[in-house]
Amino acid sequence: MQEQYCPKDIESYVQHYWQQQQTFKVTEDSSKKKYYCLSMFSYPSGYLHMGHVRNYTIGDVISRYQRMLGKNVLQPIGWDAFGLPAEDAAIKNETTPALWTYKNIKHMKDQLKLLGFSYDWDREIITCKPDYYRWEQWFFTQLYQKGMVYKKNAAVNWCPYDLTVLANEQVINNCCWRCDSKVERKEIPQWFIKITNYADQLLDDLDKLESWPKQVKTMQRNWIGRSTGVEIIFNVIGSKEKLTLYTTRPDTFMGVTYVAVAINHPLSLQVAAINPSLAKFIDQHYNTKVSEAETVTMEKKGVATGLYAIHPLNGEKLAIWVTNFVLMDYGTGAVMAVPGHNQQDWEFAVKYNLPIKTVILVANNHQIDTSRQAITQKGILFNSNEFDGLNHKDGCNAITDKLVSIGVGRRKINYRLRDWGISRQRYWGAPIPMIMLQDGSIIPIPANKLPVILSENVIIDETSRLIKVDQQWAKTKINGFLGFREIDTFDTFMESSWYYARYTCPQYNEGMIDPAAANYWLPVDQYVGGIEHAIMHLMYFRFFHKLMRDAGFVNSDEPAKRLLCQGMVLADAFYYLVDNSKRVWVSPTDAIIERDNKGHIVKAVDSNGHQLIYAGMSKMSKSKNNGINPEIMVKKYGADTIRLFMMFAAPAKMTLEWQESGVEGISRFLKRIWRLVFYHLKKGAPQSLVISDLNNSQKSLRYDLYKTISKVTDDIGRRQAFNTAIASIMELVNQLERTSQNTEQDRALMQEALLAVVRMLYPFTPHICFILWKELKGTEDIDRVPWPIVKQEAMVKVSRLIVIQVNGKVRGKITVVTDATKQQICQIATQEYLVAKYLEGATVRNIVYVPGKLLNFVID
Repeated sequence: MQEQYCPKDIESYVQHYWQQQQTFKVTEDSSKKKYYCLSMFSYPSGYLHMGHVRNYTIGDVISRYQRMLGKNVLQPIGWDAFGLPAEDAAIKNETTPALWTYKNIKHMKDQLKLLGFSYDWDREIITCKPDYYRWEQWFFTQLYQKGMVYKKNAAVNWCPYDLTVLANEQVINNCCWRCDSKVERKEIPQWFIKITNYADQLLDDLDKLESWPKQVKTMQRNWIGRSTGVEIIFNVIGSKEKLTLYTTRPDTFMGVTYVAVAINHPLSLQVAAINPSLAKFIDQHYNTKVSEAETVTMEKKGVATGLYAIHPLNGEKLAIWVTNFVLMDYGTGAVMAVPGHNQQDWEFAVKYNLPIKTVILVANNHQIDTSRQAITQKGILFNSNEFDGLNHKDGCNAITDKLVSIGVGRRKINYRLRDWGISRQRYWGAPIPMIMLQDGSIIPIPANKLPVILSENVIIDETSRLIKVDQQWAKTKINGFLGFREIDTFDTFMESSWYYARYTCPQYNEGMIDPAAANYWLPVDQYVGGIEHAIMHLMYFRFFHKLMRDAGFVNSDEPAKRLLCQGMVLADAFYYLVDNSKRVWVSPTDAIIERDNKGHIVKAVDSNGHQLIYAGMSKMSKSKNNGINPEIMVKKYGADTIRLFMMFAAPAKMTLEWQESGVEGISRFLKRIWRLVFYHLKKGAPQSLVISDLNNSQKSLRYDLYKTISKVTDDIGRRQAFNTAIASIMELVNQLERTSQNTEQDRALMQEALLAVVRMLYPFTPHICFILWKELKGTEDIDRVPWPIVKQEAMVKVSRLIVIQVNGKVRGKITVVTDATKQQICQIATQEYLVAKYLEGATVRNIVYVPGKLLNFVID
């Protein structure tokens, strides 16, 4: 064993060994308990960032730990390879999306291998390959035949920059989730999958996900948005039209003073044909996509239609207004306005001088002034005719019963969730496997004609930012009839919704999934990924699993038992100003930094002498040029150092601040472990440990060793508190470095401790542990050794630490046997140099002893 720790030589050697031995290749084995650990796969952008490194290191630590517990562990990897960035890069670099994508995959795959992740590379999936998306196309045709898929003209979220449709989940604050462009409304033909058919299951089954973060489940509950209420029919005066409205507050029904409808409601468009002012209002607002959240704060605007609805119970005339704050996408696109008890309705009523009526008493049954705001609390009904005096619950039931009895109401459950629009107007995606015949009918492409492979004859049009499919590719014949292939492609969330299941049988050619393999491995035992996917990927992920269950492929209800959402990685951000306004961002690796004695940055310059302004810690990004290249860090410090830092610097669920000084500290720690093993082995082979020959000091060290094993086991396995597990190992190593090595039993105990330390560190730092285990043990591959087990005979505490105080101030610490008496502790304490120094010449008036913890000398 060489004296110096050299990560570069060690890591390349170990990685070559793993590849030659196919160490992490797995197959189904009914004799073993399975464990499926999965990190969300990556988009092949061309390079790994530290967010990837953190995500994949967490997954690898869990996988290696579970493998040491004797489980059959599957940890696969792949690439979410379709998508807009490949098109943009192809246009910019005058290449094709396929060439760009495969080049990036090769580079990123090499980067992953540098980090030593224990993947079964034989199961690698690339979603842009026809042998993958073939089965996605096939499944779509099956859903179509079952009535789960439909096509219709729909008002959609349109990104004017990316020139494509966005699902509701992809619109964040009325902007595109990718490019942040303002979203517009557009009506075009779209394909949909009926996710709403599974709304109740998606909602109710969240209760089964006991090991998912509460925040993710809350976000999904809110997005599904199940509400119980009543649907009410209003007659329109002088018209055969009827308005259907939905409310969750029927107790306020007698307070309705007007009706508000969406700008794209059929009644609005009908009246606009003869009402120029309304037509102008609709034209001004029609292409503006408004989110539900924005309706709360936006300025309320509207135009009266001149029509009136009739209140079903009291017969009052209610003016019908077209407004900008009622959305067609939610409910029926029309609402009964109760300005006395709904703030949005109140704001509109105040602006247009519409009547406001209160029908709920709150605050000890007193009527509250509504001149400043609506009263939204629940309370006792009044001004409600026969329903006066009823509380909220009884009032809701009584009014609903009355509406139902006269045939104008029905109880109904509504959902915020809408069907999943999966059509995308871009080239680089899986073709939708449908054909439009000349007579206008639509048929799915037969299974024996799949996959529909993307045309390679494409036109790159920089002016429109589009890659266009050759129209000749779209022409086809089916059963002798001329037709046209659908040229829209699938939303890329389709590929990422079922990849986890295909990992269980990636070479299976007889169907979408091999049920035997899938039901051996599924559900995923541990899923790792960012919380930003909570209401997009994770919702579709759960939905697709239920679709596959109902198709007979899997027998579980949910795709993953446990979810860990890792925090973001932050880094220092620096910039200098050009022309006193434009910011030029400088990489933190190019900044020369001065710090004060507390470690705070006080000055920074770049290599060209620019004085840099420190913008604090922020998420690593291209825009701020503060991303840290993992490949450079691995070459500088070694993969094990980077892995250990990523797991130690912060709890896995919290944000992590990248500090190279912290990386250097981890590097020094690994060098210390290497030297500890080197000098231990330099003294020759140790004798066997004889437990009966151990003295109290040795027994105490052994107790601390197995106490550490117990804590690290719990931290990694149950708590997933990886940073505290590492901290405990570091404390033990510090103790080992101070331990006497004078006797053979000292060295035998050190051998036992080092073997345990190496195994506990192995999930985090597999390369160095591979070598150290080989040197310490001489035989056996650490990749196949079990996790250290706590030995109960060692868990008997034979000593304890006592804090010694003089007049309440700590002056020393001593270690004594557990059954030491107060008199014995006093005798040992007075022999401690620092304690004796303060007792010399003093009169001890009292000695306060807290058994097993503290001894305090009270002196004059």
